[in-house]
Amino acid sequence: METQRKSSGDDSGGERGLLHTWKGYSCSVTPERLLLPRPVLQVSLGTRHGVLLVEGGQVYSFGELPWKQSQVPEPEKPTLESALSGQRVVAVAAGSFHSGAVTEDGGLHMWGDNGSGQCGLSGLSTVPNPTPVAVVDSDTSPPQSVPVLELACGEQHTLALSAQREVWAWGSGCQLGLNVTVFPVWKPQKVEHLAGRYVLQVACGASHSLALVRCLGPQDTHRPPVDKCRQCNQLLYTMTDKEDHVIISDGHYCPLGVELTEDEGMLEVPALTQGLKTSPSEPVLPSYSSTSVSPVPDKGAEPSSDPTHHQDLDKEESALTNGALPVSDSDPSTQLKGGAALGVKSSPYPDEQAVKDYLKKLSEVEQAAKATTSGLHTVLPSAGGLASSTHGSTLNSLVASCASAVGERVASTYEALSLKKMMNFYLPSGAARPGGPAGLTGVVGDNNAERVRQEDSMQAKKSSSTGDIREEEAEGLRRRLSLPGLLSQGRYAVHLLSSSYTLLLSPRLLRKAGRPRMRAVALTPLGGAVPEAQEVFPTLQTEVWSWGHCEHGQLGHGDSLARLQPQCIKSLNKKEVVRVAAGAHHSLALTAQSQVFSWGSNSCGQLGHMDSPSTVPRLAKMSEGIRVWDVSAGERHTLLLADGDCIQPIIYYSGQQVKEGAEESHAKDLGQQEEGEKEEQQSGTQQPVLLPFCMNLRYVSNVFAGGQRCVALSDRNVMGFIASLHELASAERKFYCKLCNIKTQILRPLLELESLSSALGQVALGLLQTLAGRFSLLCHLTGQHAASLTANLRRGRDVKSLLILDHAGIFLDSYHEYCSNVGNFQVMGGFQTLTKPSLDFFGKSPELLQKLSECSEENPTMADLLVALFYLPTRHLHEYGRLLLKLATCFEVCSSDYQRLQDSCSKFEALALLLKRKRKDADYTFHFWKSFPGKMTDSLRKPHRRLICESSNKALTLQNAGRFSVNWFILFNDALVHAQGVAPCKNLFSTHHVFPLATLWVEPIPEENNGLYGLKVITPEETFTLLASSPMEKAKWLRSINQAVDQALSGAGQDTAAVSSGSGQKLEPPISRTASYTFYKDGRLKEATYEGRWLAGKPNGRGVLKWPDGRIYTGTFKNGLEDGFGEFVAPIKTLNKNDHYQGHWKDGKMHGLGTYRYASGEVYDGSFQDSMRHGHGILRSGKLNTSSPSVFIGQWLQDKKTGYGVFDDITKGEKYMGMWQDHLRQGTGVVVTQFGLYYEGAFKDNKMMGTGILLSEDDTTYEGEFSDDWTLNGKGVLTMANGDYLEGSFSGEWGSGLKVAGSYFKPHLFDTDKDKTRPVKLGRMCVCAEDKWRAVFEECWSQLGCEVPGQGDNWKAWENIAVALTTSRRHIEDSPEMLSRSHSRTLESLEVIPQHVGLINMERYHTIRLYLLKACDTPLHPLGRLVETLVAVYRMTYVGVGANRRLLPQAVNEIKSYLNRIFQIVRFLFPDLPEEGGLIPEPTTSLQDKKEPGSTDASLESPKPGRVVSSSALLLPVLLPRLYPPLFTLYALDKEREDDVYWECVLRLNKQPDLALLAFLGVQQKFWPVSISDSMPALGEKQPVLSSTKDACFASAVETLQQISTTFTPSDKLQVIQLTFEEITQEVQSLLKQDFLWSMDDLFPVFLYVVLRARIRNLGSEVSLIEDLMDPCVQHGEHGIMFTTLKACYYQIQHEKIT
Repeated sequence: METQRKSSGDDSGGERGLLHTWKGYSCSVTPERLLLPRPVLQVSLGTRHGVLLVEGGQVYSFGELPWKQSQVPEPEKPTLESALSGQRVVAVAAGSFHSGAVTEDGGLHMWGDNGSGQCGLSGLSTVPNPTPVAVVDSDTSPPQSVPVLELACGEQHTLALSAQREVWAWGSGCQLGLNVTVFPVWKPQKVEHLAGRYVLQVACGASHSLALVRCLGPQDTHRPPVDKCRQCNQLLYTMTDKEDHVIISDGHYCPLGVELTEDEGMLEVPALTQGLKTSPSEPVLPSYSSTSVSPVPDKGAEPSSDPTHHQDLDKEESALTNGALPVSDSDPSTQLKGGAALGVKSSPYPDEQAVKDYLKKLSEVEQAAKATTSGLHTVLPSAGGLASSTHGSTLNSLVASCASAVGERVASTYEALSLKKMMNFYLPSGAARPGGPAGLTGVVGDNNAERVRQEDSMQAKKSSSTGDIREEEAEGLRRRLSLPGLLSQGRYAVHLLSSSYTLLLSPRLLRKAGRPRMRAVALTPLGGAVPEAQEVFPTLQTEVWSWGHCEHGQLGHGDSLARLQPQCIKSLNKKEVVRVAAGAHHSLALTAQSQVFSWGSNSCGQLGHMDSPSTVPRLAKMSEGIRVWDVSAGERHTLLLADGDCIQPIIYYSGQQVKEGAEESHAKDLGQQEEGEKEEQQSGTQQPVLLPFCMNLRYVSNVFAGGQRCVALSDRNVMGFIASLHELASAERKFYCKLCNIKTQILRPLLELESLSSALGQVALGLLQTLAGRFSLLCHLTGQHAASLTANLRRGRDVKSLLILDHAGIFLDSYHEYCSNVGNFQVMGGFQTLTKPSLDFFGKSPELLQKLSECSEENPTMADLLVALFYLPTRHLHEYGRLLLKLATCFEVCSSDYQRLQDSCSKFEALALLLKRKRKDADYTFHFWKSFPGKMTDSLRKPHRRLICESSNKALTLQNAGRFSVNWFILFNDALVHAQGVAPCKNLFSTHHVFPLATLWVEPIPEENNGLYGLKVITPEETFTLLASSPMEKAKWLRSINQAVDQALSGAGQDTAAVSSGSGQKLEPPISRTASYTFYKDGRLKEATYEGRWLAGKPNGRGVLKWPDGRIYTGTFKNGLEDGFGEFVAPIKTLNKNDHYQGHWKDGKMHGLGTYRYASGEVYDGSFQDSMRHGHGILRSGKLNTSSPSVFIGQWLQDKKTGYGVFDDITKGEKYMGMWQDHLRQGTGVVVTQFGLYYEGAFKDNKMMGTGILLSEDDTTYEGEFSDDWTLNGKGVLTMANGDYLEGSFSGEWGSGLKVAGSYFKPHLFDTDKDKTRPVKLGRMCVCAEDKWRAVFEECWSQLGCEVPGQGDNWKAWENIAVALTTSRRHIEDSPEMLSRSHSRTLESLEVIPQHVGLINMERYHTIRLYLLKACDTPLHPLGRLVETLVAVYRMTYVGVGANRRLLPQAVNEIKSYLNRIFQIVRFLFPDLPEEGGLIPEPTTSLQDKKEPGSTDASLESPKPGRVVSSSALLLPVLLPRLYPPLFTLYALDKEREDDVYWECVLRLNKQPDLALLAFLGVQQKFWPVSISDSMPALGEKQPVLSSTKDACFASAVETLQQISTTFTPSDKLQVIQLTFEEITQEVQSLLKQDFLWSMDDLFPVFLYVVLRARIRNLGSEVSLIEDLMDPCVQHGEHGIMFTTLKACYYQIQHEKIT
């Protein structure tokens, strides 16, 4: 707008909002122009005055203003209302003798006559100047002021529309619509009857009111439901409990107020020829319901109903007296329910049998339509996914099934009661939409789309007008949905007396009814198909409500009775009214289709027609092609602004002719005026008259009428801008009318034809219905757009608010979708099959079709006409492009507006081109099918399939084809079809194969020397070579296939890109892609479906493979085979459960680590090879893994247990550790039981067989031959616990009486050696430590890339480590919850490979040590994985039954063996590390190193490992903490007896106070600590202080020693001992005040004291552990001596005799 202003010169904006005024319509009238300083935005006229709103928000009044104190000198000259200065006014209104203005912030000012309270200011009869009026909502607390949007003023009343879209009224008379008896109403009050509705506009006549209301839709769900009538406080919903059923009625009638429902007064409803009833675009047949519901006479359930009437099952919307529920009607003539026909006599069918047959046919069609519709199953947003059924019959069958399901009376009663609440709760905004049921489909419905689609729900009504509804009969039927007594005895029927088509029951009822039977019909959503479109685009679903006086029929209800409350004018429902206007005693409604309905007083022909009676809305008579887009009404005249033939708008006038000199009569009294009325009755118009002078007014944007005056606002056409805007709006209105005509005159009648389904067949019918739905959508969108463009012309006239710019996407998508649907219908030969029904219907003379389709050919065929007609909308895209471009030229090229217009223009032009190409494709495909031979058509012809090229010209042949074979290649947009046949055969092509393009790869074969132009085609199961006849053909096919593949991959929606690709050579489609494919050839993958990534014809990357028998693999593929990480599920039919594998694959087989959960409940966790268990693994058997009856952990070989393994039989309480072969225990092994038995020896065929040793808990030992488990058989020696032994031959089971033949020996007392040597023999016949867990170590080596341990490349190993870490890390990043923060930090630091070659010095040694600590911390590192597995197997072996003291030596050896073997790996990774016991050269600063062991934290390393490399120093810190619990338990068990003796002694001696103990242990006096009391510093006094003290001496040393139990590795424990010695030394030195060197004699007693006081429970175990695992290089050093001291103390304490 700003741009316009500048370009128009500084004419103070004189190009916009020019005001012209005149009276009457005689030829001599010329409008005079009122000059104002600024453009006029709005005019409102009263009886003798007017108000103007100009740009900037100022208000002027003109005409007679008797309420002003000082008389205005020139009444016709506008005067500024200065009281409003400083306020920015946005809307003005003039009543007969008063005015009002609305300011920007929603404030209200009134002035003028206030005799009836119409200014809302009490106590004043006139208000001279604009005065603020408060509109306050007193229902809220605290009361809030209500902002106002617009205002309408009548003679004695005023209406305001609030920002909440509610109506407020004040003044006098029933036209207020308020429940009050006392007038005037001074304070604005809310019109309760419209509360909860969305009011779009209000208008006031002299004594009546109109409101334009949006139909209830999903937007209104937030309104609270209303249970009681707001006036009389009675329940709106009543429930009567009959003996056998419950009746729910919504037929409340409010006694207050003359609220006329359909009960009275509707007797004369003339038949209108307008508004044909419509049929749906998609069938809504409840074919799933078998309940036949037949009408049942009402048993007088309600006094007001006439018992002789049928209960019509689909009665009108309830006319509730308040606005809580919609009021509208539907045609009850032929609603067919379920499978039963109502015998309604107005049925167009000859008999009911025909109806049933027809229904059957339709239901079949519906099935097909289901398959082909776009699948937008409408689900109400608020209903939480409950599908909304779109027809009353669905409700009936549903309620029937519900009621039969609800056995208990209570339930049915309860459900019935809560039904009302549910209706409001589950269905947005009440039971049903007044505009018809479509609103319940989840989007704002379009009345027209709705009409096409649903109004009669495919019940094949002939066109009958709204007027045919017998309102009196309707009254009797009284809105009832009743279920006859056909439900089984003992159930309770629920009568639902509500008209709502789409009533949803509560979820509970729904569940009872059995959800699967509910099926929502897929209706295309309305209103632009895009959710946000609703709020942006103006709504066309509207109703007109009227109330007030009606002596001239101006309320439009067909009578002249006044209404105290708003009532809906039913005949205007579904007419898409977009604007209402009220004259003094007549009313006008303007529709989106540019028609005008008028009703009320017609004394001067002001209604624009001469039909009578004029008490119902009739169409004003306009000549053909005149489209009205603005209306206004004065006292006795009507002004219409319309589109003519040219772009410039034209003005029509109908009503009273104003005589010359009639102005003078203004001042005369009323009596004279009435006389004049009689004379003037004749001087009016018969129909609207064109005002000849309107062409001089340029571009009129608004017309206003009032009193006898007329006003037009016009603009000059600056730079063509205004003209272009007008042209755009005019073109859109014209296009909308055109689409509506096509819909009502062609689409609807065609869809209603009975012969349609038989003529078209299921598929085509479904496509036609989808197409009709799309057409409706497009039509509706156009209507909304036309309405918004018109509104823009009326108020803003700028580019900013053009929806086509902001929401171009909605338009483009709608057109694209529509065009695709036309193409689909065409390809399937739809237009050909539609020819016959069309000919039957439109006769042999298709003038109507020809006119509507704008077909210019001579004698076109019917099919051509239909094609032209359906493709007609796409022509409008060029129009959009042209008009947007025209608008763009009005702007500077650099402005943003120009840019936006230009961009939108090019979008529409591009789409037009694309659609043209799509049409050509469809055409080409259709002709191809027409000439296509053979039976293949049916299977290959698909709606979405388009032909690209085919090789019927022999351009393409198959290489190596047989001599007589014929090959034909057809390329479609989704598949390449190869048809084959044999030459002489009659039906040439016997077989064909379809290759989907998504999984088709094509590459040219280079033409080196063979001179063949070949193309290699790769598909998942076949690869073949095509030979082209020439290089040209080869290039053509290559390009076509590649393009088609590319588009198939990118999805047809985005094929706009292909517009340009014709000329430029397009890149070939990606060789790697995502697609799904079903294999058909025999083999492993037969009939399996793969969905995922592909590479050159083979699955490669992530994907899912599903077999028809239920097997599913999800994971990665490589070269068409499972490879990498994947999950596999295989159902086991017999158990009805699944096998489930998760782990690694290679070449289609399970390979590597994985977990296999068997359906039987077993779980295997470990290595696989070639889909067999191979390597190290753990198998848990039993129901729950936690309490599984058995666990095996060990080595597998080709699915069998072979090698070393541990088997824990939990049920028997035995554990076997030994060798296996083929699932059997074979070789040497050890068995321990929970009862303490221990066996080691030979096994054969799963039994103890051969030589073995058996020990029982009490040390009784048998050594000799065995033949079965625990069964002795053969020679042997049995030694008792006390050393006596039997030698001979034994037989029998251990523990159940042995048979012995042999000698008994009692050894001599001095012969103790024999006794000593016996137990030592243990461990000879078990598996040696080095042979255990070989598979675990081999796995680690192979992970490092060595087939044989220690042989391989060091760099390769590091590479493998890096790869393992990064892949695992990537795998984990997909599911980050597996990873803690510290873990990921560890991983990051490990990804750096440490320097692993070169001389090792101390610093490098530390680096290695830290690296190993980190590596063993994460299972993702091969070393970490190794350690984790070793810990698992170790615990598995020595926990539970395995905690047997006799296993201790094996356990210790096992650890030592681990150390050696891991150290071997470490040395392989760090080749320069010296071998075990080797030396590392000392760093130069040896002093520093000396200090270090003491100062660094003790847990990391032993004091002097710097010199000597040992596996224990490097690796024990890693291993031992993890293995400590089971190992220490074994030590504790082994040393149990000694520890008990020791402990008893410790407890006894610790009862002594310090001095006594020191004395007892023989500690020299000089080492006794001194405690000097403050009061007596003399040395001699120290005795009494200390005599009773306990735990005070050497306390710090004691505390230090106690830490030995908190450390794990021997080196750490030794460190603790060393620190204890240092503490003792320190304390003694401070006592003696001098340096001091210990001798063992001095030291031992002191240390003994400290050990006693430290009270370490399992000291014996600690000592043994240190001794067994101590680093050999330490034994002879300082640590060694200290350790020996500790050991000596332990033995000393055991043997201490207390004297």
